[in-house]
Amino acid sequence: MGLGVGILLAAVGAVLAFAVNATVSGVNIHAVGWILLIVGIVGIVLSMIFWSSWAGPGYFTQTRRRTYIDEGPPPY
Repeated sequence: MGLGVGILLAAVGAVLAFAVNATVSGVNIHAVGWILLIVGIVGIVLSMIFWSSWAGPGYFTQTRRRTYIDEGPPPY
């Protein structure tokens, strides 16, 4: 789940939890709203945590520079 999906879930959950006053038989809209709000916030937090540790595109595919020091032939 990305940052955008987490924000979307949190927004839809907040609307369902706080702004909807309709009743539906068999479904508690406020409970569904709270569940979506919590899942969205957890997704946002996890996305931010893993975003800081993400190295970016091509990090694992590009070749790394290695420095080799040639000290010459071994002493006799």
